[in-house]
Amino acid sequence: MSLSIRNQIAGTVASVTTGEAMATVKVRLAGGQDVTAAITTESVKDLGLAEGSDVRILVKSTEVSLATGPVQGVSIRNQIAGTVTDVATGGAMASVKVDVQGGALTAAITKDAVTDLGLTSGSSVVALIKSTEVSLATA
Repeated sequence: MSLSIRNQIAGTVASVTTGEAMATVKVRLAGGQDVTAAITTESVKDLGLAEGSDVRILVKSTEVSLATGPVQGVSIRNQIAGTVTDVATGGAMASVKVDVQGGALTAAITKDAVTDLGLTSGSSVVALIKSTEVSLATA
């Protein structure tokens, strides 16, 4: 199956915490950083997820925000450090590619945000992704 979701990074399930309807799944990326996905308990069962399972995290580029450093006092669980490798701007929007340990992410943000943050190739950033916006896939 082909997907339009460009952010697909391989990882291994580090832990699964289930609730009545929802679960949190912590995925360790190859570079050692963790990403948390909030998915249904039904999806955990359907995918057969358990500690040690190989998965891919999937995140739409429109769900990736960027900061110039770690952010305190927010509910966003996923803060992934990386380095900007490319910035492509259009009239209103921009596509920012970020290398992270274990893979790469693309963020679709406004052109104004690129300017305000001073983002260029080589900039250090932190990708911010809500756990509810992370999907998981198995092979």
